[in-house]
Amino acid sequence: VKGVVRVKTFVCKILGCMFSVAGGLPAGKEGPMVHSGSILAAGISQGKSNTLGFDTSFSKFQDFRNDREKRDFVACGSAAGVAAAFGAPIGGVLFSLEEGASFWSTKLTWRCFFCAMMTVLTLYVVRMAENLWLKPDQTKMFSFGEFYSLYSDRANYSVWELGIFIVIGCLGGLIGAAFNTVNEQITKWRQRNIKKTRHRMGEALLVVICVSAISYFLPLMYGECTPRPVDMEKFTEQEKTLIGELVSFNCQPYEYNQVASLFFTDADTAIKQLFHFREGGGTKEIMTFGSSALFMFFLPYLALSCWTYGLNVPSGLFVPCLLSGASFGRLFGHLLHKLDNANGTFADSGTYALMGAAAVLGGMARMTISLTVILLEATGDMQYVVPLMITLMAARWVGNVFTPSLYHIHIHLKRLPYLEEDVDRPARMNDMIANQVMCKDVRCLRPVEKVGVIYDLLTSTQHHCFPVVDQGRGGVLVGSVLRKTLSVVIEQKAFGPMSVDHSSKQRLSPLLQWGVLEGMYPRYPNPEDLIVTSAERECWIDLRPYTNAAPYIIQESTSVERTYRLFRTLGLRHIIVINNHNQVVGMITRKDLLADHLKECLRTTTRVRAWDILSASSPKSAQFA
Repeated sequence: VKGVVRVKTFVCKILGCMFSVAGGLPAGKEGPMVHSGSILAAGISQGKSNTLGFDTSFSKFQDFRNDREKRDFVACGSAAGVAAAFGAPIGGVLFSLEEGASFWSTKLTWRCFFCAMMTVLTLYVVRMAENLWLKPDQTKMFSFGEFYSLYSDRANYSVWELGIFIVIGCLGGLIGAAFNTVNEQITKWRQRNIKKTRHRMGEALLVVICVSAISYFLPLMYGECTPRPVDMEKFTEQEKTLIGELVSFNCQPYEYNQVASLFFTDADTAIKQLFHFREGGGTKEIMTFGSSALFMFFLPYLALSCWTYGLNVPSGLFVPCLLSGASFGRLFGHLLHKLDNANGTFADSGTYALMGAAAVLGGMARMTISLTVILLEATGDMQYVVPLMITLMAARWVGNVFTPSLYHIHIHLKRLPYLEEDVDRPARMNDMIANQVMCKDVRCLRPVEKVGVIYDLLTSTQHHCFPVVDQGRGGVLVGSVLRKTLSVVIEQKAFGPMSVDHSSKQRLSPLLQWGVLEGMYPRYPNPEDLIVTSAERECWIDLRPYTNAAPYIIQESTSVERTYRLFRTLGLRHIIVINNHNQVVGMITRKDLLADHLKECLRTTTRVRAWDILSASSPKSAQFA
């Protein structure tokens, strides 16, 4: 994606996140943090920046200046971003594994772990000036506060309540599916109607105005004032601090407005209030949020979060989902209190708020392993490991029945060539083969080719790779050459004479050093900017030294499912398709394996059996540039 890891993008992302959160939008910091970490990692791996105007010696970073290493560093940066946002290094690694990378290896695992570890260590050092002993809230950008057990000898929930947590997870999956569906339709409408910059700015201003108006008028409509607790002798320091954050809003100084306390405080504080203000045990405690206040907050805030996500401002999904989910979980706990009105011996509000937060976030993002660990590291309380696992799994199962995750929805809406874990089901069920989905208009080159032919090919196509075939042997495939290599060779004028002996085994044109070819990464010469004279067009370039003699190839009768698995497991960008005579018949890229393209091919092509392809295959002439 052009410009996605530029320094300008990094600056805009950081500043935009600061202003969007400070402006009161229902937006989180984790999304921009993940993106910012990826940008930093991509830049560090290259050791250069055209925007900042510096370039280190290529020899110091030569092992990292390639697409493969840049991809791995971006995955490491996403792990570091999660670790910085939540103080969850292990969760960051698992997030990168579950959502941040389509290709994984053992080396990438320890790299991500090292980056996440150094991120948290840096946070410790930076925060040391504020608190020498590094309390938990001061080692991360976002905190759930300090959880503790209400009863010293047992957990804050009973075993039979695990069934209730499953119900919460199912409801969270339904909420997440509804959220994803509505947001998908909003995003499609934006793509159709909001294209100009002034329209994007206008929508952002409209959302800010609506958020401000709703945040003001809903507490005004609620109007009820609740007395603040006076006797706080048994309260923890955390509870005393949270009580001090309650908002009066047209109430007396010793009172607070419950709805205003959720809307007007920052999201971090509101989440901690929902997690740590307890109720139950037979007496109604003062420091609580009533059902009506939670309901008045939950639905509008969820709707505003849905409208905001995808807006042209940097925003994340985690914090809005956690806050709306916490209010939902606490509201669900109130319902259970009604069932046990006499004693109130179960349904701890803080526990149910945590489960609700996990359910709603899991229902939208569909993450299980990484989200469980992130929430556990954020809470610091292992008693919640089983409830969180059960809740998140239930949310994922129910949500997947209706929609994909919100991340994958936006990936598909932007038409990015991201391959899911498995090939699209219709393609698998109909036994589609490579011949049905490949691009058949393949432009080939000869081992020794004219400069003019190569130049015209580069300026008339956008293909990343070109097969090299031996015309004298009937167009047999001998290798492949990359577009970037051809551009550098022409830019460096590494041409041979106008008259050459093609059958000669000697090198027929000057050979460029590897450092010259790869030193320009990632910005190779644009063919449109290259100047080639009429005389130079008649010169020859010997492509044999630059040709990959062992490219990835498949038979045209290979199943799409197997081809898909090759792309996923090997991290390929393209693969050459040949017939049983070793002649090029097509090329497959990631875009050819996307679900929409597979469905279109299934609709427009007739079903072909692999044996029919093999038996009907005959020698063909290659299509040269």
